[in-house]
Amino acid sequence: MDIRDIPITTIDGGTASLADYGDQVVMVVNVASRCGLTPQYEKLEALQREYGPRGFTVLGFPCNQFAGQEPGSAEDIKEFCSMTYGVSFPLMDKVRVNGRHRHPLYAELTKVPDAAGKTGRVKWNFEKFVVLPDGEVVRFRPAVQPDDPAVIAVIERGLAEAQAA
Repeated sequence: MDIRDIPITTIDGGTASLADYGDQVVMVVNVASRCGLTPQYEKLEALQREYGPRGFTVLGFPCNQFAGQEPGSAEDIKEFCSMTYGVSFPLMDKVRVNGRHRHPLYAELTKVPDAAGKTGRVKWNFEKFVVLPDGEVVRFRPAVQPDDPAVIAVIERGLAEAQAA
């Protein structure tokens, strides 16, 4: 199955898939409201505002698997993201990113190696997977900031490819 066809559930209970974003560059991120990395929301939103008009979107997947740092309900998460960081990018239903019951999207994403060539489990909150229009996935571990030059270069490359197609 193509990664873009895997069903996902929005935070409001709707159904979607990466295919719904067409030829956009999509950044899939497991997010949490009570993590030391939570301030990355600010940089994720900045990316959304800067690159969104050119065909980019962030998709936030709340996850409570790391030290219980996303315990809230869907309403709690939406309110926190909106009020604290002005999040305008789509949020999905809370998911598991590791283990036997992990979401099928993450089962596929975790097969992708990071910059060090390592595949496997998501290490912590705010691990980023940039899905390019041609289906290529580039993985960035949690400590890599959303505005890191390597991340920006991948987004720019994907946007250029989409525009050229």
